[in-house]
Amino acid sequence: MSLKLRAESEEDLVVISSALQDAILKVGEIAYNSRGRFLTLRLSRFKHEGGQKGGNKGERVKTGLRIDSILKVKSRGLDRRDPEAYAVLLSLRFEASSVSSDDPSGWVHLVLAGGGELALEVECIDVILADTGDTRATDKRPIHYIPDTE
Repeated sequence: MSLKLRAESEEDLVVISSALQDAILKVGEIAYNSRGRFLTLRLSRFKHEGGQKGGNKGERVKTGLRIDSILKVKSRGLDRRDPEAYAVLLSLRFEASSVSSDDPSGWVHLVLAGGGELALEVECIDVILADTGDTRATDKRPIHYIPDTE
């Protein structure tokens, strides 16, 4: 099953964030079009919704992400000098510009493993995710370290 999702609210963005948790991307494939005011990413998405396929096997699928209505882009902790380097996307989150529910503007944060982040100032939430390729099996399952709180 291929996913095609659109986010126009913070709640919608949470759904896309869940689908993209642990997605792998090449740094050189982050494309920002300032004239068109959009950013695109090509990712290899881990299919958490697919369930475990026996043992430690899982599935990945090529996915495209497009974020529109961008006013400004900032990055932190992301070394763009090596376009072949990989990054792992942990989550997307929205930070509203104001407390007014009438103002849809804010920041979309793409949080990366290792402390990196892309912050996109947007007029409104306008995000599309679409699986673009066939599913492939993988024995590399994401592992999340949870520190002992005792």
